Amino acid sequence: MKNTLNKDNDKDSELIWEEVSVNHLVTDEFIDFREVDYRLPDGKIGPPFYNYSRKDYVVVLASDENGRFVCVKQFRHGIREVTTEFPAGGIEADTLAPYAKSGRNPKWFDAALDAARRELKEETGYVSDDWEHMITVPSNATMADNYAFIYRARNCRLESNQILDDTEFINVYLYTANELEELIKKGSFQQAMHIMAWEMSKNRG
Repeated sequence: MKNTLNKDNDKDSELIWEEVSVNHLVTDEFIDFREVDYRLPDGKIGPPFYNYSRKDYVVVLASDENGRFVCVKQFRHGIREVTTEFPAGGIEADTLAPYAKSGRNPKWFDAALDAARRELKEETGYVSDDWEHMITVPSNATMADNYAFIYRARNCRLESNQILDDTEFINVYLYTANELEELIKKGSFQQAMHIMAWEMSKNRG
């Protein structure tokens, strides 16, 4: 069978949009929200598009020594509800500053694993010596340029109390696999990346 991959890649390069102008609407320590004009593949300047930069972040699918999964509940102002989800949090920008994302610099992943360990302990008090990087994917490729690093932490043990930020109000719960499945089916486990992590984990044990 003829390999058409390189030919397809060459053709796909014709789909790239050319950035013409950028207007930074909101820029602070949390977000860079932009209005961007692009020249489209047909040569026309399209209507304004909106995209943003935020911190890369980690999601930790953690289970304790009895196989129960460590989850958190907190208020999410986007949907204005208390959600059940896995521990998660941002990778500090100054941690990544010396490392280029391009080429998947290994130190980029070192910083992500450090963040995963920190977020698990701070949000839940649990720690683990058994970590696996599952996948790194764009958080929202349509509008954002940040990435989600998904980790699996096994044999977690409770080591300390929570260490929460001033705006964090989090309760910790332990669920069995069956209970998590029920939460997802009922629409009570609502974070898309977290559901993806759960589905991937079922093929890994």
